[in-house]
Amino acid sequence: MKMKTAILLVSANSLPIAQTICRELTESTIYTTTELKGCEQIENLAHFVKEEFHHFNAFIFIGAMGICVRSIAPCLEDKHTDPAVINVDSTGRYVVSVLSGHVGGANELTQHVASVLGAEAVVTTQSDNHGLWALDTLAKKQNWTTSISGDSMNHIITAFVNGQPTALLLDIKDSGTQYLEQTCPDHVTIFYHFNDIVQEDYQLILAVTPFVYSSTIPMLSYHPRVMHLGIGCRKNCLSDGISAYIKNELLNHRVSPLSVASISTIELKKEEPLINDLKIQFPHTLLHIYSADELKGIEVPNPSERVFEATGVYGVAEASALKSAADGLLVIEKEKGMLSENNNFTFALALDRRVLRGGHIEIVGAGPGDPELVSVRGQRMLKEADLILYAGSLVPRELTLCAKVGATVRSSASMSLEEQFALMKSFYDKELFTVRLHTGDPCIYGAIQEQMAFFDKHGMSYHITPGISSFQAAAAALQSQFTIPEKVQTIILTRGEGRTPMPEREKLHLLARSQSTMCIFLSASVIDQVQEELLQHYPPTTPVAACYHLTWKDERIFRGELKELANIVKDNGLTLTTMIVVGEAIDNRKGLSHLYSSKFTHLFRQSEEDKNKV
Repeated sequence: MKMKTAILLVSANSLPIAQTICRELTESTIYTTTELKGCEQIENLAHFVKEEFHHFNAFIFIGAMGICVRSIAPCLEDKHTDPAVINVDSTGRYVVSVLSGHVGGANELTQHVASVLGAEAVVTTQSDNHGLWALDTLAKKQNWTTSISGDSMNHIITAFVNGQPTALLLDIKDSGTQYLEQTCPDHVTIFYHFNDIVQEDYQLILAVTPFVYSSTIPMLSYHPRVMHLGIGCRKNCLSDGISAYIKNELLNHRVSPLSVASISTIELKKEEPLINDLKIQFPHTLLHIYSADELKGIEVPNPSERVFEATGVYGVAEASALKSAADGLLVIEKEKGMLSENNNFTFALALDRRVLRGGHIEIVGAGPGDPELVSVRGQRMLKEADLILYAGSLVPRELTLCAKVGATVRSSASMSLEEQFALMKSFYDKELFTVRLHTGDPCIYGAIQEQMAFFDKHGMSYHITPGISSFQAAAAALQSQFTIPEKVQTIILTRGEGRTPMPEREKLHLLARSQSTMCIFLSASVIDQVQEELLQHYPPTTPVAACYHLTWKDERIFRGELKELANIVKDNGLTLTTMIVVGEAIDNRKGLSHLYSSKFTHLFRQSEEDKNKV
């Protein structure tokens, strides 16, 4: 957390506590009435707080709570403007959130400082203690906006923290809505369509939506910036009243102006007064200026020959809106306006494709085999998936045992690529969530290129979650650092030439010239050829390791020298799931890093010195 922070030290005995906090909070300064090395001396604690109360984001008192309370009491104004205040007792045992818990960030700072000191965090805010969302800061944390504040917000917060039945509407999907879905309290029911909410069953509606809805019960709407406004106009179009007109038209289409993320037009119009005025009237928006070539290939529902003659594209407003929205959904097709003579303008609005709800495919790296080596994100994806399609010949089924009740779990081992595509698309077309689970990291020999080409062809939403590769598992199992100072600084990931031809420039004997640490995948079946090529440049006594089923329950590792490699693999019946490691880095303890030498100046320390010079 980067906050300009004043650490107020009451007693010199607690200086080590203050120094520990100061080292962790880089924008902090220690203040004390006593002359102490490394501290700023002040005459009076209460006077300092009064004069500087709004010059800091946070105050950390170290001492008795009473001193903290009496010092800040005369300065209190409003929770939306007051800084965060926390109090640490003189022994560093307790860290208490005192003021501006949510809005000012005191609760988060309390947790941070408590973790630094190994202390107990004391937070009395009801929502925090019950693991509930902080509704008044949720918009800021998730980069949403909301027009509700003051008493209305307080009434909604009270109903929510008191456990009133609440409907949660999620019109779009982003990292914020994923967080809400994962942490949803028991008294909240999730909906994806407003009309599905039976309002008489609830006391409150929370909504993450770019739209505006009418509700018979209290409703708090968070508006994500996911709408893209495309603009076209005549030359030297007078902008008077147009911004207000467009905002009103958005509301007529039930779209919140707060959800506009960008304003877009063609290069020909970039100096128009209307564009500059819209940028001012829609603050926090991006401005996208596109060339005619960038907009040419975009199909628009309302093409105009006259516009094409003037600009080279068939619709400036629609094309630029769709371009900014990554070819998303056109919420408002081209509308024409003219508020005064010869001041024609057009506008269109598109919803970003990347936030549209619907089918999705997550390509997940399973890691080398141990279920505990899947990333936190990967495991969450597996728990949420409606379909898990895993590479059964390479990925242990144990990795799929966390699937939710009712999920479909299939192995792709006996399926053709076409069958895999058909299965994934059938779930996708039902707007369901698929995890395609690959061994190791899917980007290394993961065979995902054909799949991504298929997804691209059909306009399907997909994303890649990386995984731990078997070469990393090999380094861990061998207890070896694969890069040794002044010895080897390169790791080569490659394979022997089998059914898949190797590019001529990547033949093993050419790569072996560097004598780098080499990790060779999928090559147990051509081990004689691998050994022969490596021996052209590596000494026969170069350390090697054949690692079978790394991190699996039946893991086996065989060490030796390069001249013995083929025999090691064949004598032990090792198969395709074997990682071959070659190089002096194996078991090397001779090359020591200079990174932590007393002569080395750490970047952090150096940056602090540079800052002090300024």
